[in-house]
Amino acid sequence: MKIGFIGVGAMAQAIIQGILRAEFVPASNILVHSARKNHYTTYADQNGLTAVASNTELVKQSDIVVLAVVPKVVTSVLTEIKSALTPQKTLVSIVSGISLDQLAQMTTNDQPILRTLPNINSEFGAGMTAVAANNNLTGTAFQQATDMFAATGEVLELAEDQFAVFSAISGSAVAYVDFFIDALSRAGVKYGLNKQVATKIAAQTTLGSAKSLLDADVSPAEMIDQVCSPGGDTIAGILAMEKAGFLSSVVSGIDATIAKSTRKTERD
Repeated sequence: MKIGFIGVGAMAQAIIQGILRAEFVPASNILVHSARKNHYTTYADQNGLTAVASNTELVKQSDIVVLAVVPKVVTSVLTEIKSALTPQKTLVSIVSGISLDQLAQMTTNDQPILRTLPNINSEFGAGMTAVAANNNLTGTAFQQATDMFAATGEVLELAEDQFAVFSAISGSAVAYVDFFIDALSRAGVKYGLNKQVATKIAAQTTLGSAKSLLDADVSPAEMIDQVCSPGGDTIAGILAMEKAGFLSSVVSGIDATIAKSTRKTERD
């Protein structure tokens, strides 16, 4: 199986690196092309990928075609490659705000399409990807496309009308979690730790807490109760954070993210 990437920006590179890390396909079976020749050829050379001279040629040589461009050029790129797409090839979009219906209108009625929202953690095999397929993508083709993202982390089938929420609590929230880790580490610095040590402590604790929550299959509130002993230090900290507006500030951040995303989608 050959996978072609049209566009090799940060998100595309995160997926590619995750695929390579998982050895999902040989490096040479990953084809790349983008608007800047020096960029995509250099990246291909550094990672053993196959650089292709045009988008159309990339589509012809690929079984799965990953559309990884900015929204404003989607129409022109799909117009360019439309003649090379066939029902035997799966078009995968990681472009934010472009629906399955819009993608179908820019291709053909029988084109298998998978719309996805991956996140940057895919590079390290810890990604979270939402997927939605059109009616043309079924069976083995659907399985191969979703397996590609499963190689980079977790995959969740989700209705398209929930993509904006998913993006806020998965895509954008990578930065929010890092913001929280940074806040913890700065508190450590306040009390005498150096920043590097404090960040390592905070990051590992966050990783361990997330893994424990997933493995235990309980609610976050139940995990909090396990750590908070009566009259203890932790419950005092929890109450102080809540008094300072921790919960409401997180929800406000998600509200702002979704509102911004919705406005952007309406403009596009």
